[in-house]
Amino acid sequence: MSGRPKKKPEYDAEKQFDAFLQELSAAYEEADSLRGLARELNITLLKLRKLLITAGIFTSDICTEINELYKQRKSVPEIMQITGLSRASVHSYLPYCKGLYNAEELSVNAERCQVYRNRQEQVRKLKEHLSEDNLWQAIIAFQEYPFRTVTGLPFRYKIKIGKDGEYNRELMIGRREKSKTLSWSSVKLAFDNNRLLTGIIEKPKALGDIRGVSYIYPILWRFGLIRVSEKTEKALMRKTG
Repeated sequence: MSGRPKKKPEYDAEKQFDAFLQELSAAYEEADSLRGLARELNITLLKLRKLLITAGIFTSDICTEINELYKQRKSVPEIMQITGLSRASVHSYLPYCKGLYNAEELSVNAERCQVYRNRQEQVRKLKEHLSEDNLWQAIIAFQEYPFRTVTGLPFRYKIKIGKDGEYNRELMIGRREKSKTLSWSSVKLAFDNNRLLTGIIEKPKALGDIRGVSYIYPILWRFGLIRVSEKTEKALMRKTG
C-alpha cells in the first residue's frame, strides 16, 4: 500500500531550529546590547552568543580566530591553550552542530523571542505616542516580566480577567512572600505625573504619593519613560529569578 512518505524527524527539527534562529536574529537586531538581550530572554550570555554565531549574524576577531583553529582540526584544549580562554568560552564561539540543540529548550526559547519582540513593539508604540491605550497595551505585554524594585524586591504581575473574559485593569503583583493588588488608576496617575517631570527621577515618590508607586516606578523605567541614575539603573537591572 503506497502512501505519502513520512518526513524525517531530523528534517522537522532542523526546520524548527532554523525558524528559531530567524526569530532570534530579528530579536538581536532590535536589542540594545548582547548582554541586555540575554537578560531579557533569560539565557546565558555564552549560549546567546553561540546561537547568534550559528545564525551567522555575530562575529568578532576572537570568534574568527577560534573557528579558523577549529577548521584546522585543533582540539578544544589546544584552542584553550592558544587563546587563553576557558573551555566554556571556546565552545561559546563555535556554532551548534545540527540536531544537537534540545527540542524542548528550542520551543521555550522561540516563545521567549516572540514575547520579547512583542514587548519591544509595544514599547516603541508607547514612546512614539504617549497615550493611555498604548500604555495599557504595554502593561498587557509585560505580564510575568521579572521586574525588581529599587530596594531589590523581585516581582512579576498578572492582570485579572473578569467574568466577561476581558482584562479588568487590575494588576496582581506576585512577590516571594505574598501578593498584592495594583489598580490601573494608580498606574495611570503615575504615568500622567511623569509626563510633567524632566531630568533624572531618582526615587519612586517623585511620581507622587501613589499607592504601589514602588512597583510602578520600575515598570515605567522598563518602558523607557523615565530616566534614572546609574546606581538606580544597576539596582533595577539586577537579574531576577
